[in-house]
Amino acid sequence: MSSSHALLTRLVALANPDGGYGYHAGKASHPEPTCLALLALAPAREPFARPIANGLACLAHNHQPDGGYRLATGRPEATWPTPIALFARLALGASPQELKPTIDHILSIESRTIAKDPEANDMANDIDLTLVGWPWGATNFGWVEPTSWACLALRGAGLGTHPRVQQGLKLLLDRAFDSGGANYGNRVVLGTSTEPIPGPTAVLLLAVQGAVDHPRVDAAVGYLRMHAAKSTDLEHLAWARIALGVHDSDTATRELFPALDQKILDLASDPATSPHRLALAALALADTSPMRLRFGAHAAPAPGTPAHAGSAPAPAPGLLAKITSKFRGVMAAGIAKLKPLPITSAVHIARAPSYDAPLAEILAAQFAHFRQALTLAGKRVVIKPNLVEYRPERVINTDPRVVDAVITLCKQEGAAEVIVAEGPGHWRNVQFLVRESGLGAVLDKHGVRFVDINHDEPVKVLNLGRLTRLDHLYMSRTVLSADVLISLPKLKMHHWAGVTLSLKNLFGTLPGICYGWPKNELHWRGISQSIVDISCTHPANLSIVDGITGMEGDGPLHGTAKHVGALVMGLDPVAVDSTCARIMGLPPERIPTLVYAAAKRVGRIVEAEIPQIGEPIAAVATKFELPPLIERELLPAPKQPA
Repeated sequence: MSSSHALLTRLVALANPDGGYGYHAGKASHPEPTCLALLALAPAREPFARPIANGLACLAHNHQPDGGYRLATGRPEATWPTPIALFARLALGASPQELKPTIDHILSIESRTIAKDPEANDMANDIDLTLVGWPWGATNFGWVEPTSWACLALRGAGLGTHPRVQQGLKLLLDRAFDSGGANYGNRVVLGTSTEPIPGPTAVLLLAVQGAVDHPRVDAAVGYLRMHAAKSTDLEHLAWARIALGVHDSDTATRELFPALDQKILDLASDPATSPHRLALAALALADTSPMRLRFGAHAAPAPGTPAHAGSAPAPAPGLLAKITSKFRGVMAAGIAKLKPLPITSAVHIARAPSYDAPLAEILAAQFAHFRQALTLAGKRVVIKPNLVEYRPERVINTDPRVVDAVITLCKQEGAAEVIVAEGPGHWRNVQFLVRESGLGAVLDKHGVRFVDINHDEPVKVLNLGRLTRLDHLYMSRTVLSADVLISLPKLKMHHWAGVTLSLKNLFGTLPGICYGWPKNELHWRGISQSIVDISCTHPANLSIVDGITGMEGDGPLHGTAKHVGALVMGLDPVAVDSTCARIMGLPPERIPTLVYAAAKRVGRIVEAEIPQIGEPIAAVATKFELPPLIERELLPAPKQPA
């Protein structure tokens, strides 16, 4: 039995009763992992005919009347799985003519171009903002991964010469780094270079195979080859092997395959490997890659499809939809007016000179002031740390030692269950972040489960904030089912929001499968407005800020470490964040998020209304360097009385 066949046997054993596959074992089926499993099974159709038929049946449940594919219970705008489904069905023998409604649907989706946008001003000299590709969600910006899948699938359907595909390929080359690789979006943010990521780089290389001869393609191959040689992450390795398998013309790449294949096989032998990763591993080790296009760049158009068909714009919302939306807005506004303020806005500041201090004891002493208002005993507690990216030289994330202390606190208080959950906006491969950041060792120590919110089951809830004008938000089932939600952020500046604390930390409670990577639609609708909408709809019950070492300057990623030596706790997230802003030397009255949240009764912002327990603000106040260009994001300074 081949190694690939053995992986496929394990994979089909993880299928859900509906025939599909979730991102993790036992989780609800989603089109993307189901399609990856089908692609992995495609080269072995005969022995796995029944699992393939079951998987296709599951996929059919997510097929929409407009020809698109999306999670049936998910966000309607999130049609990004459609090209993945098209490619999988083509690989299993469906004809382009049969799939014409899906092809037409993909061609009807256009990403937004950017004329003027404060968030994009510094990008104009880096990438071409006028190119049209494909977004994660309808009417949003074009990103590398959905554009790559769309180009790959349309080329697989015979539309390699279609102008949309040609412009999509141009967008992909425009987003690739000269030095090699790509990430989800742009190469520069506020003048600071971003870094490539293996997954998007691999899908980009699959999309351009045989169609583009460019130094950036060769550089991307070199980046993946270098990364694969040193990586120990199964998902990164599998994507690298899949992409390098179709860019294997050079000796250096082919010579890497034996060792790379063995690493993938060894890592995939872990019985806990998820269906998603197992499918990628099987795809990587397949004797015949279904990801290789079997024709040149100028294949004939699909039968019945004009070679230069235009894209139909998305229909404008009808009168009934507008009336319904207005009614929901009125209802949400009424609920907001009735919303009670937090039971207490007291904030406790405790000294914690280093991460080697007895943090669990410090937190226990702090929580004693709030136990009467919030009990953890017998509760299902979800801890939401800040886990954005892992760079060992920077203090980006909530320190694992603080997470360790908070878990200890929950256990000592008698919590029935403790879960740590996060949905990073920059990385899809959160398992890599958990392990590399040191959080994985903490979870193992306590036997606590981690939930990847980005791929968690989404739940549609009424948006009670309405500042984004979205009628609903799609939030994580794990977060919504918590009895107690603890927001556990890092004390940091943020180049667009001013600060990123307990309110901003809740950005990670919205699944990426609904809003993409990064969750840019929420940025486009207003970062502050989105933060407040989330906090109005499902606020944290307890906020604990890791202020032992914070980040000043160009946060949340590129700033510098700033020692404060404090832990800040409270039940009112606005009061906690306002106190932290005062500690950092930034008046909370200038921070839009805090002003809007206070106006929406999420909490209190006025210092006189926030009882300070423990250390006074002045005892730990440490002036932080502000992010560059932050003045354009802040509210005007309040006028001093004459």
